[in-house]
Amino acid sequence: MADNEQPVGPFATRQSDKRGRLLGRLQALTLHHYTHCVPYARMLEGLHGNWRGASTLEAMPWLPVGLFKHLRLASVPDEEIIRELRSSGTSGSLPSRVLLDRETAAAQTKALARIVSDVLGRARRPMLVVDRIDLLRSGEALSARGAAVLGFGNFGRHHTYALAPDLALDLDAVKAFLARFSDEPVLVFGFTFFVWRDLVQALRARGERLAFPSGSVLLHGGGWKRLADQRVDNTQFKHAVADALGIQQVHNYYGMAEQVGSIFIECEAGRLHTPDYAEVIVRDPITLSPMPMGETGVIQLLSELPRSYPGHSLLTEDIGAVLGEDDCPCGRMGRTLRVDGRLPRAELRGCSDTRPA
Repeated sequence: MADNEQPVGPFATRQSDKRGRLLGRLQALTLHHYTHCVPYARMLEGLHGNWRGASTLEAMPWLPVGLFKHLRLASVPDEEIIRELRSSGTSGSLPSRVLLDRETAAAQTKALARIVSDVLGRARRPMLVVDRIDLLRSGEALSARGAAVLGFGNFGRHHTYALAPDLALDLDAVKAFLARFSDEPVLVFGFTFFVWRDLVQALRARGERLAFPSGSVLLHGGGWKRLADQRVDNTQFKHAVADALGIQQVHNYYGMAEQVGSIFIECEAGRLHTPDYAEVIVRDPITLSPMPMGETGVIQLLSELPRSYPGHSLLTEDIGAVLGEDDCPCGRMGRTLRVDGRLPRAELRGCSDTRPA
């Protein structure tokens, strides 16, 4: 389990120290899931027959993340499962099903708190959620989007929703929020595409600009697919946010429903950081061999958090590159990551791609 009691931040361990610690924990998790999840054991023997000999992180066996759309994978008895998290399946696709016990859910919550606090500090801020006001009342609380709003909601207070049930901007609600908290920094949270389309572009269409208090922070995630289609990159996004909202501190994050809590958060230098209890490996799309630093390939994510389901080592459908180790100008340790998008013909996924009917 993650050592959430250690009095240091989640990016404090040098890569050389982290690898050995993670390897032992991930090996133990592989044995745990092999022993308690029969479908996982069968896939392990079929895909990685020599898994018992894995002596490096690169040799750790992995599962294709898409399996969670088709199989119910649990490594604990049903009576210990307290929550089923579903990814946001797009039309025609199946959502992933992730089964959580109390221990795994608590570890994910603590890990997320450590990561976000490293950026925001520990004080809770007034929070504007760029999503539908009825999101958590509409049966989507267990979706990845609902879970994200609940999880990140722990870092805010006086939560206010910026969008009506039809995703129209509720400008009166946003202005009332700003008037109430005009003298203290606030937190704005939302999925990337919703922030872009339903807040920034909606304000532009109305000819409005808002002035959020100095020191306010925008935290967003969920993928760039729709913005990439519109040829909007991270730099343009930040400039538009600064122009429309007056917010200068903007942090993107990368993560997935199958590894909740293991998010990779963007630092002040624009890099996505791997937390101490997770790792990223980039593999050749054809041979699946580990690729050198800086080269683009398929992203594999490892996390020591999942105990109730075998999601500790997953081959994603995303492509990107490892940018460096222990060398980011922001001073955080560990590997940094760049995410470039999706594999060709990979099923469209990501919370920001979903829309209500």
